[in-house]
Amino acid sequence: MTLYSSRHRFSKFSLRVGAAFSKLPLSPNHWTIITLIPALAAFWMLVKEQFLAAAILLIIAGFMDVIDGAVARWTDRASPLGAYLDTIFDRYVEGIIAFGLLFASLPSFWVPAYAWIFLYFFGGFMTTYAKAAAKEKGIVDEELAGGILERAERLIILFAGIILGAVSAVLLTYVIAALAILSNISALQRIWIARKQA
Repeated sequence: MTLYSSRHRFSKFSLRVGAAFSKLPLSPNHWTIITLIPALAAFWMLVKEQFLAAAILLIIAGFMDVIDGAVARWTDRASPLGAYLDTIFDRYVEGIIAFGLLFASLPSFWVPAYAWIFLYFFGGFMTTYAKAAAKEKGIVDEELAGGILERAERLIILFAGIILGAVSAVLLTYVIAALAILSNISALQRIWIARKQA
């Protein structure tokens, strides 16, 4: 069961977040854009190989991604544009973190670390694109879901990997390699699901 499929369990928490942060003079779209700030700070920490600080900033970026949707629902300002911007900025955040990893001195594991980083980001991109393309081409009426790793799971695993990087860069490389394999498997699973529904 993915976090996406069990998201209803977090609805009470989301309501509390929406109620609290809606008191600030920021729109849901403002919160979406502000998410880039901790992501860029995490990028810099990765360049400096301050992995623990990068992990904390990644968690902050993830929490701010919760805030925008929570505020939109609480204030009844959810909109297609807001959902679109949220999706776009989600990709930017993940891309910024992956780009930062390229500057860290990570050891090879069968292949150079940058190859695993590319495969991880490509797999995440294809997992998302497989969903978007299926709807765009009219293969499915509702958003395509499924696969062993969705974005939330990828970020949680990456967060754990970056924390492990503070202990040993080798462990972070192992986690990125696992993400590279699993994210591409997830993309193939979604392509297969779309093919069955075509």
